Amino acid sequence: MNNMFLSFIVLLTYLWLSQEVLAQENEEPKYEMKTYQMVFLYKGSNRNQDSLEVEKIQAEHLANIKRLADEEKLIVAGPFLDDKDLRGIFIFDVETEEEVRDLVETDLAIKTGRLRYEIHPWMTAKGTCFK
Repeated sequence: MNNMFLSFIVLLTYLWLSQEVLAQENEEPKYEMKTYQMVFLYKGSNRNQDSLEVEKIQAEHLANIKRLADEEKLIVAGPFLDDKDLRGIFIFDVETEEEVRDLVETDLAIKTGRLRYEIHPWMTAKGTCFK
C-alpha cells in the first residue's frame, strides 16, 4: 500500500511538472522595461556665429558625442534631417535627469547657445537595439 501511494505521488508530481513546462513554453516572452533619458536638441537662441566658429562648435559637439558614447552613457545620438527647430536627439543610459543635465552641458553647442535641450524620461524594453 505504501509503495502504491508513493507511485501515485510520483505520478502526480510528474504530471504537475509536465503541465508547468508546457505552460511556460506557451507563454509570451516577458520584457523587462527600462527607463532611459531622452534629450531633444533644438535650435538655440545664439546661432549667429560665423562659418569658422560653427565648424569649431560642430567638431567639438561631435567629439563630445563620441566621448559620452565611449563612456557608455550615451547610447543613441543623431540629427533630424528636415531642417526645423528640432535638430536631433540623444538617448542616455543614466539614472537621473540631473546626471543627464551635467552630461549635456559639457557640449560646446549647448554652452554657446547654438543648441538648447529638453530632457524626457523614456521607457522601452531593456536591451532594445536598432537594426
